[in-house]
Amino acid sequence: MGAVILIIHLMVAVALVATVLLQRSEGGALGIGGGGGGGGGGFLSGRGAANMLTRTTAILAAVFFVTSISLTLINNRLATPTSILDKASVSDKASPADALDKLIKLPAKPSAPSVPLSK
Repeated sequence: MGAVILIIHLMVAVALVATVLLQRSEGGALGIGGGGGGGGGGFLSGRGAANMLTRTTAILAAVFFVTSISLTLINNRLATPTSILDKASVSDKASPADALDKLIKLPAKPSAPSVPLSK
């Protein structure tokens, strides 16, 4: 079930990006916005296309949110709670210093030189 919702989620995300990119820019970003005439009230006239793309964007956004929440709920139900304390491998008999030595590999203490150093 989760895989099906994930596939739908990905398809909706791609469709949402496409519909947002198809919309006409209202602002004056670099002077390229606006443009394009077209008179009459045809199906894909300026106003008709804008209304259709706006509705499509709103519907895709709603489906995107629903699939996102569904995936989150499915993941939370399937996940088993874990604790960092359960993963700790310190035995009851070990002292904190021993545990620290296991975590931090300290270098071995150097032994005394066998031959005295001369000056």
